[in-house]
This record gives sequence, C-alpha cells and structure tokens, in this order.
Amino acid sequence: MTQRKPPGMSFETWTEQQVQHADRAGAFDNLEGAGKPIPSLGAPHDPDWWTKSLIKREGIPAEELLPEPLKLRREIEHLPETVKGLWKEQQVRDLVEGINKRVTEWIRFGTGPWVAVTHVDVEKVVADWREFREARRQHQAAEATAAAKREAERKPWWRRALFGE
Repeated sequence: MTQRKPPGMSFETWTEQQVQHADRAGAFDNLEGAGKPIPSLGAPHDPDWWTKSLIKREGIPAEELLPEPLKLRREIEHLPETVKGLWKEQQVRDLVEGINKRVTEWIRFGTGPWVAVTHVDVEKVVADWREFREARRQHQAAEATAAAKREAERKPWWRRALFGE
C-alpha cells in the first residue's frame, strides 16, 4: 500500500490499482458498519442540516444565534433573576449600565430586524435588588430563630427544667 507511484502512470489509475489489490487481499472485509446504511446526518429535505448538526455537535447555546436586539430583550427580561445573585450594589449598577450601553449601540448602529428595545432604569433595578436583599435577610433571620427554637426543643425536658437550657 505504501508503494510509490510508477512514473508515467496517472494518479487515478495507480489509486484504482491500490484499491483493487487491497480488496483482493481482504482489507475491506469485516469493516464496522458493513452492510448497514450510511447514517443520515440530517433530513434530505432540510437545507440547513449541516448547520444544525454543527450547532448540536459543538454545544452552541441557541441564545447565541439570536439577533442582538432579541439577545438584549432576553437579558432585560431575565435581569431580576440575574441581579439576585450579585452581592454588591456596584455590581448591579455596572451590569445594568453595561446593558444600557449595548442598547444605545444597537439603536445607533444596529443592523438586522428592527425590534423595540428600551433602556433599563438603573435606580429601579437597584431598588428592587435592595428589597430582595432585605426580604432575604429577614427570611434568613426568621429561619435562624426557628432553627434555634427547634434545637432548644430537642433537648430533654429534664435539662430544660433543671438547668434552664
């Protein structure tokens, strides 16, 4: 198989001879998938089968394929859940200001489908974030009090009666 092509012989002829020689020698016997149909990578009627298989194979999230205004709208829609995970007010402000900057850039220079995207009120998002943090802090304090009460009730009655525990 690793012979050199003789001078004066075309590549097609030489390659065909190599394949015929390998076939006679049994090199193609017992190959994986022999006798089975070639697996279809996509429906024959779907012109985008290759793109879809690439997206699936590479694990590209569907959000990355959206036009910029739809990405921005989705980010704005999910903003309340996103800011709940932030610890500092400055992080919330930076996030919202970054989204507003991208909205401004899209409004100025946007291409593609026109989708209405508006700026986000930074102060409203920060106020909502503060309310959430305060509610979470109160909830945690109530849970801690309830846990301490449950722990106190778990002690035997005689320890509570004799030692005031």
